[in-house]
Amino acid sequence: MINKVLKYVKKYRMIEPGDTIVAGVSGGADSVCLLFALREIGKEIPLSLKVVHVNHGIRPDAAKDAAYVEDMCGRLKVPFFLVEADVRGGAKKRGLSEEEEGRRVRYQSFEEVLGGERGKIAVAHNSNDRAETMLFHLFRGTGLSGMCGIRPVNGQVVRPLLCLSRKEIESWLEERKISFCTDSTNSEDIYTRNRIRRHILPYAEQEICRGAAAHMNRTAEQLMEAEAYITRQTKAAMERCVQDKEGRGIRINIPAFFREDEYLQGRILLECVAEAAGSRKDITAVHVESAAAILGGSGNKEASLPYGLVVYKEYDWGMIQKREEKKGPEAEERYELSAGVRVEIPGLGIVESTVFPRKESQNIPEKTYTKWFDYDKITSSVVFRHRQKGDYLTINSKMGRKSLQDYFVNEKVPEKERDKRFVLADGAHLLWVPGLRISEYYKITENTRNILQVSVADKEE
Repeated sequence: MINKVLKYVKKYRMIEPGDTIVAGVSGGADSVCLLFALREIGKEIPLSLKVVHVNHGIRPDAAKDAAYVEDMCGRLKVPFFLVEADVRGGAKKRGLSEEEEGRRVRYQSFEEVLGGERGKIAVAHNSNDRAETMLFHLFRGTGLSGMCGIRPVNGQVVRPLLCLSRKEIESWLEERKISFCTDSTNSEDIYTRNRIRRHILPYAEQEICRGAAAHMNRTAEQLMEAEAYITRQTKAAMERCVQDKEGRGIRINIPAFFREDEYLQGRILLECVAEAAGSRKDITAVHVESAAAILGGSGNKEASLPYGLVVYKEYDWGMIQKREEKKGPEAEERYELSAGVRVEIPGLGIVESTVFPRKESQNIPEKTYTKWFDYDKITSSVVFRHRQKGDYLTINSKMGRKSLQDYFVNEKVPEKERDKRFVLADGAHLLWVPGLRISEYYKITENTRNILQVSVADKEE
């Protein structure tokens, strides 16, 4: 097994001689195997090994895991670093799920221990984890990059055990009589990934195709190669049709853009929006399609994108840049919501928001100025602001759209009041027009996992 891992490490150049390797070791089978494998690899590739264990402060038995890892590192003479964190409290404070907050804390801790040293962060994902991630991404909707699942190397993070199955790891430890801890939450269905791990993938292995996870991993490797090739092609295409607008946005030569392959057009727009935004997070296929519709349409239409971006046409050029407000003082008022933080909005009231997991027994409040929204459907920062061109609501269960302008006309909202009204917006998609209605798209359903509650305190009876 060690030779298999060493070959995989060399294939992806995960470790260079003299590297400091910070290994995340929870005490579970995978991470314990990672620790022993890295010690063996160190005989072939000189390295300095450090271990970080993060106690998330969630499980009552977590302290035993920390003590086990510390004792094991003491016996192996490997430097040990314990990080204790209130993940549950941090998740509530930041409006994240406990899974997301736990991941944030772990990687921040790994980076702090590595410090300024040359090296890598090693984590213990295996081939089953990769297959589970591929399914998770596929179910939620993803592109080619997402279907690659977990990557062997991602920046400073390396995954030496990605070539091994969970069964191979546990068999190897058993043969050598190396004990490990078992996380009690792994047997619970409280997380989506656990349900995939405990039910869906085993069913596929037993009832559909033996070796399903291994086959998926081979597919992931091929998809990685395809993704790398398409990335190179996208970069070359962008050199032909994209220009920087003097640091203020992106200019796309429309005739040149439409000479490119249709698939590359989508990739070009994705890269352009991400570059203008300074981040790829929360940029989805919907936003790419909106930008493509503007470039391929006629007239002077524009569309709002995440991060305050707007896309519009200017003769033969498509422009993606930060929105320039031109409607007077009201249009400049933007109040970004942050879970647990009260915000006083002149002309609206005191706004409070919170994020919490959905429970089946919960009743949705039937109040005019307290509303619940499906938090996981939100794609960008949620803000209270005045209306903008391109704003829309979803108005029925078939996700039919209606522009805010048409909605105001139908509801007979006086024209002089329309620019003064606040709306709760996720980009151009409105969650709520206070006092009137919320968008159908963001309503709570049986599939909702996390709820965003927003209330305007001064408006409640």
